[in-house]
Amino acid sequence: MAILLLAGFMNLIDVTIVNVALPSMQSGLAATSSGIEWVVAAYICAFAIGLLPFGRLGDMLGRRNVFLAGIACFSIASALCGMAPTIETLVPARVLQGVSGAMMTPQTLAIAQVIFPIHERAMAFSLFGLTAGLASVAGPLVGGLLIEADLFGLGWRPIFLVNVPVGIFAIIAGLRFIPSMAGNRAIGIDRVGIAIAAATLLLVIFPLVEGRNFDWPLWCFLLMLLSVPMAYGFVRWQGRQARRGRPQLLPVSLLSNRQFLGGTVLVALFFSGVPGFFMVLAVFLQSGFGLDPLHSGLTTMPFPAGVLLASLVSGRLGARFPRQRIFLGSLMLVIGLLWLKALAATIGNAFHSTDFLPPLALAGLGLGTAVSPLFQSVLSSVQGRDAGSASGGVQSFQQVGAALGVAVMGQIFFSRLPQGAGDPHPAFVQALEAAMIYGCITFALVGVFGLLIKPPRHSGEPSGGPAFEAS
Repeated sequence: MAILLLAGFMNLIDVTIVNVALPSMQSGLAATSSGIEWVVAAYICAFAIGLLPFGRLGDMLGRRNVFLAGIACFSIASALCGMAPTIETLVPARVLQGVSGAMMTPQTLAIAQVIFPIHERAMAFSLFGLTAGLASVAGPLVGGLLIEADLFGLGWRPIFLVNVPVGIFAIIAGLRFIPSMAGNRAIGIDRVGIAIAAATLLLVIFPLVEGRNFDWPLWCFLLMLLSVPMAYGFVRWQGRQARRGRPQLLPVSLLSNRQFLGGTVLVALFFSGVPGFFMVLAVFLQSGFGLDPLHSGLTTMPFPAGVLLASLVSGRLGARFPRQRIFLGSLMLVIGLLWLKALAATIGNAFHSTDFLPPLALAGLGLGTAVSPLFQSVLSSVQGRDAGSASGGVQSFQQVGAALGVAVMGQIFFSRLPQGAGDPHPAFVQALEAAMIYGCITFALVGVFGLLIKPPRHSGEPSGGPAFEAS
């Protein structure tokens, strides 16, 4: 479990750690603002597009094999990013890093779903939730520490290079401790399905990531609108493949599973409120009130502390009271954001980090309470043979949700900032207040609709058991 978490953390923290280093990258590589935006956008697009096909490839070639190959490629891509001499070489290296992350990420949840019995699986999913929460907040803190240390005069480059020794250790430990899991080559690869799914996700994610940079022109909305018939075409193609007995990227059994489909939508909605919030909060603290990256990261530490505590408690509850825990966790997130919104309204020209401690801790408790039963409920109805595809599908929706949240909250936040001189503090306060409304709405919706999810099975053979025994 520690190896799965380490690899997952290495991938997740890479998403957030880069944000702190973007100004240093831009000056060090003499990059344009558009070029530096693609350092983030290239990773998100490649990662989201690769999740579904690599989830299916894990089912086919063996999840441990694809997982370890993903770590190896991620380590190589990290080295290329850290040594990139220009922005033109950094962006393709980030694409490779995103693809590599998509290779290993679906396997982590799929392996846990298969190898852990039902009474241990709840703790496993709690730890995945804890890792996601910690990575989302630890990225700016670790990035600030590495940049401030300026190891060997390398500036921002250690934020990538640090992945290399971690990846080597994870590969060696994975070969030793992760059980060998033979794949089922008869599953095959749906190449047309991969192309349609990639096009669908790209039509959604590209305009979400780039829309604000181009001031949301009409073509952004046309691309997102075009994703609807493309998604319908994907579903029809998967049905055609099923009727002919041919390979499917996302099995029809999943597409006809209301529990899975409804749950993935809730996952997307839930995670759309987290990264967007921390992006605007980092800008609020650093650009609005002059905190350095390290101080900004320390200010948000109550959140992962709350996630840690709630995840430990959630793991001990197992599969009990899932709907109630999703509702309670979402409610705590809403209250935490409303509390922060009220505090922000009282800020003058001086910001005190201790003021944000209680509401951030409460929000962290909410995330740690809700995320484990949410993932358990979504994946509990999935058979072990489709665990990789289901895991990839859920996490694809998670990335789409993250991109949506970043785009919407970023648009709300930055549209309220003045472009001229003057006192910036009131404007940043008003922008943060407005952006947090989106988070409150999304978490409230997850809490309400989470009550409609069927609870995961409490007894009997875990869904992944037979597939693991056969391997």
